[in-house]
Amino acid sequence: MSYFATDRCRMYYEDTAETDPSATTKPAVLFVNGWAISARYWKPVVELLSPNYRCITYDQSGTGRTLIKGHTPSLTIGGFADEAGALIEHLGLDRSRNLHIVGHSMGGMVATELALRYQDALLSATIIACGIFEESMGNAVGLFILGGLIDISLHFRNIFLVDPMKSMFIKRATAKDIGEEYSKIIVEDFAGSDREATNAVGRFSIDPEALRKYTRSVVSIPSPVLCCVGMADQTIPPEGTVTLYHERKKRTQAPTELAQFMDLGHLPMLEDTLRFTAALKKHFEFAGQLYKKSS
Repeated sequence: MSYFATDRCRMYYEDTAETDPSATTKPAVLFVNGWAISARYWKPVVELLSPNYRCITYDQSGTGRTLIKGHTPSLTIGGFADEAGALIEHLGLDRSRNLHIVGHSMGGMVATELALRYQDALLSATIIACGIFEESMGNAVGLFILGGLIDISLHFRNIFLVDPMKSMFIKRATAKDIGEEYSKIIVEDFAGSDREATNAVGRFSIDPEALRKYTRSVVSIPSPVLCCVGMADQTIPPEGTVTLYHERKKRTQAPTELAQFMDLGHLPMLEDTLRFTAALKKHFEFAGQLYKKSS
């Protein structure tokens, strides 16, 4: 575990190469977190992947152990991509084609920006629970309501630290039990995140123009993309990820696969870690072999 100073923050990150120097020769995986959550929820996946991959997790500005006191970070998709990009370059992950980027929920928007910025280093991208939606009156109303729920939840978020609200919060995010340890982590991270950062991220995640840009960008990622979704997700409509898959199949020649978990919710990496990680491994192995053949 380390801290990396940037002009945005003092970033906390973990790199499995710090405890296993041989990991520097393995393909690297950068995990980009969802809204108002620290990197702690990737731990079970990292444990399964680390024998074969160099895994890097980090806390974004305003979350977890990353410190923003004395800084004024830009709380936009581009700003969060700048932050992650600085870490990529700090670790030298931009110097060869050896990088997989995995983005969850809001992190899928950041991961998409990174995938386009670091095309020459990218082996693959994985977008989890971050779909695209047609612009319609119904969807616009849904985004408006979601914006109101974000405001309300931020004002009263400490109530989610205790039951029964804690259990309701977790049940909204999951379709299967994730255990007490990770239930506590999810709620504590949300309650302890920086209010300004959390509100800004919640807002741009539903901003129509930001969503239009994301739609244009995600379908143009040139490397293999895995679209991954729990079809029992009650947080973000899972149909959007399915639509993303079909749009990429229609509009790009780059390989695109869909991993649907019919019985999982918004946190498939915790709800069924073995199945989720198996889908990642299959995707990573395919992308790695694809580039070996092309070179």
